[in-house]
Amino acid sequence: MSTVVDALIGKVFTETRENRGGQLADYIPELAAVAPDSFGICVATVDGYVYEVGDTRLPFTIQSISKPFTYALALADRGSAAVAEKIDVEPSGEPFNEISLDPRTERPRNPMINAGAITATSLVAGPDLQTRFERIRSTYSRYAGRDLTFNRSVYESESRSGHRNRAIGHMLRSFDIITGDPDEAVDLYFRQCSLDVTCRDLSLMAATMANNGVNPVTGETVLEPALVERVLSVMSTCGMYDAAGKWVYEVGLPAKSGVGGGVLAVLPGQIGIAIYSPRLDSHGNSVRGVEACRALSNELELHFLHVTRAARSAVRARYSVSDAPSRMRRSPAERATLDDVGKRSRIYELHGDLLFAGAESAVREIGGVEEDLEAVVIDVRRVDDVSGVARRMFETLRADLAQCGCALAFVDPAGLLGNTRSDLSGRAGRVFADLDAAVQWCEDILLDRHCSTARQPSSVTITEHPMLSTLSAIQLERFTRDLVTRTYARGDLVIHRGDRAAGLFLILSGSVSSTVTDHAGAVHRIMTLSAGMSFGEMTMMIDSRFLNDVRADTEVTVAVLTTERYTEMASEEPKLKLALLERLATGAYEQLDVMLRALLRQGGGL
Repeated sequence: MSTVVDALIGKVFTETRENRGGQLADYIPELAAVAPDSFGICVATVDGYVYEVGDTRLPFTIQSISKPFTYALALADRGSAAVAEKIDVEPSGEPFNEISLDPRTERPRNPMINAGAITATSLVAGPDLQTRFERIRSTYSRYAGRDLTFNRSVYESESRSGHRNRAIGHMLRSFDIITGDPDEAVDLYFRQCSLDVTCRDLSLMAATMANNGVNPVTGETVLEPALVERVLSVMSTCGMYDAAGKWVYEVGLPAKSGVGGGVLAVLPGQIGIAIYSPRLDSHGNSVRGVEACRALSNELELHFLHVTRAARSAVRARYSVSDAPSRMRRSPAERATLDDVGKRSRIYELHGDLLFAGAESAVREIGGVEEDLEAVVIDVRRVDDVSGVARRMFETLRADLAQCGCALAFVDPAGLLGNTRSDLSGRAGRVFADLDAAVQWCEDILLDRHCSTARQPSSVTITEHPMLSTLSAIQLERFTRDLVTRTYARGDLVIHRGDRAAGLFLILSGSVSSTVTDHAGAVHRIMTLSAGMSFGEMTMMIDSRFLNDVRADTEVTVAVLTTERYTEMASEEPKLKLALLERLATGAYEQLDVMLRALLRQGGGL
């Protein structure tokens, strides 16, 4: 099925096809023999989908489009510093085959002109010419995602006519830019230029660069991200020879052309573009290739300096535990305390990409909050990417808040913050897999500081359980003799969704959570219950099935009034049943109140 993108590319193809200006590269006999009106356009996304129109599977030799890829290999082999001692990165303003060096540095001005490219070829590691060429060929193949082949006819044609490049090679040797045999370096350069590619191959090679050096089809890392940045930077300023300035002004993409008729362009993080049309302009660039890239940049808004919107805050929502409490049931005293001091906490939900601008705005807002703030949670579950500088900014924020007595925690199940996870393992903060657990942590900090009495106990005896507080001594004795004590290990499933009523469970120690699992397999916590609380009462009273799972969060001890015992008690002791029902109704109302407040955030109340 044709898509909008197919239609846009097809429109550019149709309009550009009418341009028959330019000439074939006749100074290389084999290139002068190609079909002059061949034309293809490919756009490859960073997830490996290729849009294509025209002669996209027609082989042609890569020629000078090889230069950035060999430069990348030289950087990987020798290191950036060693390569910089041999090749500069400044635009030349001269034709690509100029026999010259920078008069000040006495080095090739950049790796995209022939002098720099031959130097880069000489820096590829290997014991002999054949080994080095095979490394180049296999590396290009990894970018393309398939095995590329050598075009011997074009190589021999270039070798017979390549006197100017040999002159460049000997010039480089005379200045000790090349320290080995210059003829061997030039021969290796001829060989790399003579590898056959298709327009589709080039688009995937470009998409690999756009994808931070990872081939989007094979998933193989071909080049480290730091080196991708260096290569694309040089392509931006030097890739289109002495027409590079106009290219950046009109098209705005890192690019490289070749006298074989190919043009390759990269929009980092999004797409790779390749165009094949062998008629060249006076600069050695494909006439249709330049025109089509200009049109694609305009149609698809690809210029890398085109800003769709100014940097905006990464903060999606902000609230306190008073606005949206956790699903941990609290004692009345604890709830009253949280109502009073809950504003001393803050939860920030972030979204988008945390690059410098987004991280800066978030850190500035979070770091500028009230002085009495005591606990902060930063939720990054909706964040897509986090830069290294953003990680450092958040670590600095954590340290600054800690000095002010404010603890910081992250909700980061995907580990986007990297080493921050281990850095936050101590008292200053933590990393949680879900938001509710982090909010509960936030509440616990406030309660530890402001609620010294009437806290929810860590354990209770049966006679101390609040559920039984309204029973008379006789009713209490009658009730407790029918209870069964059970213990569950952490992680045990106490109740499974769909189970029949199993009785009233009074928690004596530890905690459990009631959860539901959605169709995608994600587990959602409804409520966390601890010592002095209960569950199972509603299903017991109406003899229904459980609508949720109940799992032990810790080792937990419960006292259970089974359904059978409850039925007997209700028949024999109606006053005891009534007293129990009144207490259960009060507890159910309190639980509903807490649940509704906890769900407020998800319901859009914030």
